[in-house]
Amino acid sequence: MTQTSTPDAEALYHALRDQAQALMPSSERARWSVAGIYSGGAWIAERLASDLQLGGHGVINVAFHRDDYAKKGLHSQAQSTTLPFEVEDRNILLIDDVLATGRTIRAAVNELFDYGRPARVALAVLADRGGRELPIAAEFAAVTVALPQDKTLVLSRQGEGADTRFAFATEVRS
Repeated sequence: MTQTSTPDAEALYHALRDQAQALMPSSERARWSVAGIYSGGAWIAERLASDLQLGGHGVINVAFHRDDYAKKGLHSQAQSTTLPFEVEDRNILLIDDVLATGRTIRAAVNELFDYGRPARVALAVLADRGGRELPIAAEFAAVTVALPQDKTLVLSRQGEGADTRFAFATEVRS
């Protein structure tokens, strides 16, 4: 489904959660770990790990693997990569809020491989806005969004833990 208005992030989260449950049936859940890309993906991963009773979740900071690092540097509030599980031979569900060019996902996979060689990496996103510059596709995207090039989707969250709720807003790119 392609959407031109601002999508309902909370409804998209529920669709992503249902897809993750199908991807990781209870009998196979012990083989899976969840890691989210800082910051929106990490928020989603935290809630998903709680909802699916997966234990901890990982947070991936892509800053050092970005191809525009020299231009952007480190985000002032970025936290370091934290993976409370062994990456080697694990199935990893990598989560981000919005997939666009694919460059952030490439950087996240590079960072993930710095910690080991996973058995499988599956990508799930709330929204795919297109505009790929790299051959990267999500295994699951809750919605495809058509936005003008000068706009971006920004995820916000309200609450903490099980009480977390998500919302999208559109902003003009800087």
